[in-house]
Amino acid sequence: MNKFIFSLVTVLLLLLAACSPTPTQTPGPVTLTIMTHDSFAISEDVAQAFEEEFNVKLVFLKSGDTGAALNRAILMKDAPEADVFYGVDNTFLSRAVQEGIFESYTSPVLAEIPEEFTAGLSGVVTPIDYGDVCINYDRAWFAASGLEVPGSLEDLTLPAYGNPQGEGLLVVENPATSSPGLAFLLATIAEYGEDGYLDYWRALKTNGVVVVNDWETAYYTNFSASSGKGLQPMVVSYATSPAAEVIYASEPLTEAPTASIIDPNTCFRQIEYAGILKGTSNPELAQRFIDFMLSPRFQEDVPLQMFVYPVNPQAGLPAEFLRFAATAEEPAVLDPVIIAINRDEWIREWSEVMLK
Repeated sequence: MNKFIFSLVTVLLLLLAACSPTPTQTPGPVTLTIMTHDSFAISEDVAQAFEEEFNVKLVFLKSGDTGAALNRAILMKDAPEADVFYGVDNTFLSRAVQEGIFESYTSPVLAEIPEEFTAGLSGVVTPIDYGDVCINYDRAWFAASGLEVPGSLEDLTLPAYGNPQGEGLLVVENPATSSPGLAFLLATIAEYGEDGYLDYWRALKTNGVVVVNDWETAYYTNFSASSGKGLQPMVVSYATSPAAEVIYASEPLTEAPTASIIDPNTCFRQIEYAGILKGTSNPELAQRFIDFMLSPRFQEDVPLQMFVYPVNPQAGLPAEFLRFAATAEEPAVLDPVIIAINRDEWIREWSEVMLK
């Protein structure tokens, strides 16, 4: 009997030892999920640096354009699919705040970020990058035509820049389906006010402005500088597009084929934010990732990955940005709260005028 008991105890001890972790075993990495719009990009080595420092696996959940991604986050706010949301901009920010999808967090790195990006946020979201939506133009076309480049939104209504009998010289995107299209609409509202912007658009329509659904069609089909076959030498795009033209050129270029109109109130500045989603099971890691997104390592990766500017002034810019990209010194400004209240109605009114 004693031998039997001894053998039974020995077996039990061996089973316990097999089930218990040994001192050399380490837990696997935690998964941190970042919900983003489809334009988000990050270099592999930059993501890996964060993963290795915090023993975490990053998963990026791309969820459509900014509006679609935000809708998804709102619909799932009671059972969030991610820990962090990146990509809500100042045209949608108030809606996100009203829906209460974010946990408050103020990163210590925000002390290094200019006030123009941080004012009024109250720790709900963190600014990550910015870019100016402007009118880009085909430099060769304007040089050959002898026509001066427009210097204001009002210039675009002049007969010289239009074609009442057909397609004019400017192509824009539908604000109901396009982020840059919405940004340009907001620029016109900032310039002409709620009582005057529709009259401005009627003048553009009379002058032959072309409306398409998305940026890709506007830039790669209608814009003469990109396709070489488009009929419009002006397009609503980004002030960083000229740098992209150089970077992605099939042959080395010493000069960008396009440039941006950045006169006062002709551009609208988009600021993109990141926030920690309520219900995350990894709040501390989410905070560390927000901090990381403000670090020079991440911020210096932003320009060539997403063709926007970093908000951290300590982050260096690539040579192509310094030489070929631009920023508007006096962009059009609208209060995000006013945008949130009126955005849908403005788009409806615009559609009534422009699409019928």
